[in-house]
Amino acid sequence: MSKGERTLQTKYGTEKRANAFYKNQMLHFLNQDMIAFIARQTMVFISTSDSDGNCDASFRAGQEGFVYTIDEHTLMYPEYRGNGVLASLGNISENPHIGLMFVDFFEDQIGLHINGRAEIVENEQLSSLLLSTEQLTYMNQREGDKAERWVHIIVDEAYVHCSKHIPKLKKEEKTIHWDTNNNKYKGGDYFHARRTKKTPRTNS
Repeated sequence: MSKGERTLQTKYGTEKRANAFYKNQMLHFLNQDMIAFIARQTMVFISTSDSDGNCDASFRAGQEGFVYTIDEHTLMYPEYRGNGVLASLGNISENPHIGLMFVDFFEDQIGLHINGRAEIVENEQLSSLLLSTEQLTYMNQREGDKAERWVHIIVDEAYVHCSKHIPKLKKEEKTIHWDTNNNKYKGGDYFHARRTKKTPRTNS
């Protein structure tokens, strides 16, 4: 919890509700239900910021359980080939704080927040982590050469996200074209940014 949220709880009179939530819903580790939930997920939204506090939100997806629970305090997920900007990793290299938001749109319409501290791990460094032989073999077998590197996360907080506004969606099959440079599959210039006239950026 932050000083800001505590200040606003006092200002807006929500301390009682907030304290009940902290007591009953917030953990500083992953319990077995959270671990099982993560193992079923195929996507996660992540938030990072640089050393000046400039924020970035991003999306990661993979096969079911692509975010791996190493133990109740540790997660890892693979970084696949992207656009080369490396915005999230660039932020992590300056500021380790990371937020993850798992949302189940398809079955239970529930979310899981995880806040923690991240670091970048290269493939050749995996063997130096405290992973069991079984974990390392399992991750390598599933990811193969798709994982260019990994993000290793120490969990600080884990708590539920209310289900009442989460829509129920229908999952349909889609062929995933890993490592493609084909604009048809990547989305190309969907928002016509290439054709949009650029204007000088001003700092407010």
